[in-house]
Amino acid sequence: MAVWICPTCGAHHPESERPPETCTVCADERQWVPPSGQRWTTMAELTDAGYTTEIAELEPGLTGIGVTPGIGVGQRGVLVRTEQGNLLWDPPAFLDEQAITAVREAGGLRAVSSSHPHMYGAMADWARKFDAEALLPEADTRWIQRPIPALRPWSDTLSPLPGVHLVRTGGHFPGSAVLHWTGADGAGVLLCGDTLFVTPGEDRVSFIWSAPNHLPLPERGVRAIVDALEPYSFERIYGGWWSPAIRANAKKVLADSARRYLEFLRGTVDIDG
Repeated sequence: MAVWICPTCGAHHPESERPPETCTVCADERQWVPPSGQRWTTMAELTDAGYTTEIAELEPGLTGIGVTPGIGVGQRGVLVRTEQGNLLWDPPAFLDEQAITAVREAGGLRAVSSSHPHMYGAMADWARKFDAEALLPEADTRWIQRPIPALRPWSDTLSPLPGVHLVRTGGHFPGSAVLHWTGADGAGVLLCGDTLFVTPGEDRVSFIWSAPNHLPLPERGVRAIVDALEPYSFERIYGGWWSPAIRANAKKVLADSARRYLEFLRGTVDIDG
């Protein structure tokens, strides 16, 4: 029996002879169902259609793992490599032997985690292949569509490896999270999925409750994100895709962006000027 994959959001659903009628993740207001109706695919169909893994170094200690062409929300996963083990963040929905071999050659996998339900991807397969823990905020475990082995729910923060911290910020989902890593240079790196949206100019971030439906994040959500990240130092921010990224002064960029975003929410900006 096939594992059914929703090509719109990338969610994996349990093995069965027939796919579900609806993808619960897409039926939520933060996502969308195509006007033509619910669609489904399988890993075998994606392989036959020519989907392949794309691997590239982001910086020392961080390896990007993406998929060509994109599927679901199109995220690029990140392998965080440390001397005590590796963690895979925001795994894409497609998985092939090229990706497995690359991670095995990089030292294997201790854990896999994600920023939010739209980016759980092939987490269950990664956990099985490497006998790795799946680390997800307990606030969002109800969104797991396919059982994940070795699931370890966590609450507000978790440090699964030295120098690696998972931080629940809320926002897009109650359990929306980021990964903070001290970085090979000690300057600090933030992997944020779309808990924060890095803008095309690579000079600010934004805060969105639903990107496809253009729904903004309310003020209390923005403040919760900024407050949760206050204890951490970080110079760079990588979003959920190959680009854009904040490459310097990232914590100041976050503070400045939040202040400007709230000015628009409150209506204190002169849009006629």
